Amino acid sequence: MTSWGVRAATGAIKLYRRISPRLPARCRFTPTCSAYALEAIERHGLRTGLGLTVRRLVRCTPFVPSGTSDPVP
Repeated sequence: MTSWGVRAATGAIKLYRRISPRLPARCRFTPTCSAYALEAIERHGLRTGLGLTVRRLVRCTPFVPSGTSDPVP
């Protein structure tokens, strides 16, 4: 059984993934940041998964080449 926090976080990410095709493509990493977040939460739990996701979002700068591989540790 998953906690309400995990369900809320993954639900919000899945909602974003439903509306994101209507937005211009911005993700420089592979996998996309939303896919990374879902996998990080699944593998490491809510607190660590969100921490890894935030660290990745901070690393996203214009100097990162598009298509850079950055898998979940």
